[in-house]
Amino acid sequence: MSNVICVGSVAKDIFFPTSEGEFLDTPEDVTAQRKVMFEVGAKYQIEDRYEALGGVAANTSVGLARLGVPVSCYGATGDDDISAWIRREFEREHVDTKLLEEFPKVKSDLSSILVFTKDGERTIFYNRDSAERLRVEASKFSGASWVVVSALNGAWEENMRQTMAGAKVAGAKLAVNPGQKNMKDNPALVLEAIGQADILLLNKDEAIELALFACPEMLKENLNDEKTLLHILFERGAKKIAMTDGMRGAWGYDGKELFRAISKQPERGIDTTGAGDAFGSAFLAATILEKSLSESLVWGMINGASVVRHYGAIEGLLHQEEVASRIGDISVQSLG
Repeated sequence: MSNVICVGSVAKDIFFPTSEGEFLDTPEDVTAQRKVMFEVGAKYQIEDRYEALGGVAANTSVGLARLGVPVSCYGATGDDDISAWIRREFEREHVDTKLLEEFPKVKSDLSSILVFTKDGERTIFYNRDSAERLRVEASKFSGASWVVVSALNGAWEENMRQTMAGAKVAGAKLAVNPGQKNMKDNPALVLEAIGQADILLLNKDEAIELALFACPEMLKENLNDEKTLLHILFERGAKKIAMTDGMRGAWGYDGKELFRAISKQPERGIDTTGAGDAFGSAFLAATILEKSLSESLVWGMINGASVVRHYGAIEGLLHQEEVASRIGDISVQSLG
């Protein structure tokens, strides 16, 4: 059995870079303040397309494997050609698939992603069929040293509970990367998982959402204060937290030290898909390899910055020697 088990979504992603579409600012719609418009009935030629593994569990598994960490992906596929392709990709990346369940007469998950070449932003069209059927069993975590749980689908609450129980029985450390749907459906259960987490991986928007639920009396002026957010989530039980905020960098906190890491030459990149997963897999790999908190932040920043230079969440993932060659690209500041 692999040392690390990543639980969650597995899919095939197809990327269509395009300069087409007219962008509309819609500030009156607070949940969607920018939209894109295409002509009804029109055809738009795409000069190239890219195919890659997708899903947080898949992205994290490959990221760990490239950094030399033995890993298994615990997810679900159908019994179609896409499933066979996913397994070949995992085999090529040295990710164990013994825990990858295959459901008969079911379609594997597929996403079509429009990447707007003007700014690297994207719109995702996805179909989930196999992920909805995943049923996690606590007994399958035997022998694991780490369990990573990310965005879950289907009967996700029971899957989360089984994952937490399985990690505890196995004596494995737990890394939690909460999904947006999970936080909206049942933030109390997500906070329960965070209370068991040895590592919490999330972005600043997610941190704000969870902090507001955990501490509803928090003042609005504190919502943008990274130190306050980290302290609130640390008090909920997470032993080590890594929080990202796009080009503004990343923060790490373990109750003793607080660091901010930023790129010395930040760049927007061509596609932001999977940047957070790349950061998380490298931060976790560095931690497993007994790097310090500040070093783990640097690893995460380097991996995330590499992925956004490519289409998809996989191609830009780095190996250890590549990370080592780019250490000087990141600046780390101690915040106390």
